[in-house]
Amino acid sequence: MTASPATTPKHWYFEDFTQGLEIDLGQRHVTEKEIIAFATDFDPQPFHVDHAAAEKTIFKGVIASGWHTCGMMMRLVVDNLLKHSSSMGSPGLDSIRWLKPVRAGDTLQLTYQVKEVRPSSSKPDRGIVISVWSVRNQHGEVVTTVEGMGMFGRRPAGENHA
Repeated sequence: MTASPATTPKHWYFEDFTQGLEIDLGQRHVTEKEIIAFATDFDPQPFHVDHAAAEKTIFKGVIASGWHTCGMMMRLVVDNLLKHSSSMGSPGLDSIRWLKPVRAGDTLQLTYQVKEVRPSSSKPDRGIVISVWSVRNQHGEVVTTVEGMGMFGRRPAGENHA
């Protein structure tokens, strides 16, 4: 089953996540200005900040830092899912993979796929959702994947699925 922001529940609780569910979390256009600004502050490797130096690398031009790509992914997850949920934070992420370079002009599309759901064995008010986040560029190429782990509160008694 695939859901998009227009067809998702108004507020996500643990019970709304089912194994195999895919949620379209929207798009983000990438600009050169933001690539260089992020990298200048946080990852100033030459292929992220210097056109002449980047041309001499295997990338043949400036590319976004993988950490910048993860930040853009996180923004889409927050804006289009977590701020509309009973999120209780995350104990961490696993398996971050930067598969293809992200360049200025790319439009990134994020899909959140539920891999596993399990109620907490020690805290009955919540559960864990294991998910795989995949971001594709405008050519349909997967550029980054992340395995996420989120804690979500259970739906309060008497509240209907919205």
